Amino acid sequence: MSSGGLHFQTEPKAQGKLVRCVRGKIFDVAVDLREKNPTFKKWVGLEFSEENKLMLWIPKGFAHGFLTLSEVAEVIYKVSGSEYSPEYDRSLRWDDPGLNISWPLVGEPILSEKDKKALFYGT
Repeated sequence: MSSGGLHFQTEPKAQGKLVRCVRGKIFDVAVDLREKNPTFKKWVGLEFSEENKLMLWIPKGFAHGFLTLSEVAEVIYKVSGSEYSPEYDRSLRWDDPGLNISWPLVGEPILSEKDKKALFYGT
């Protein structure tokens, strides 16, 4: 099973995302990072698959990540606002104890080098 960090872009290049899994199955997570919001640091997690055809709109100000639950998965995004901007790109740790996300993990996840170096936010 592979997982990644929780990704987002900061202002002025923040993006909203419409996410869907078109092949395989994933556990998709969005975390509210808007400090003045009553749902600050709260998360939602949903299982997406090619069978259930669910989509999730993730507004600006949220971090997003997913865990692959099948051997192969393809995920598509439609983003609002700005294009990808490396200087505004940020990653948070998938296992940040301050966010307390309940990932349906079996064993250790496979992470990219970028996600291994991600920051803790919720603590």
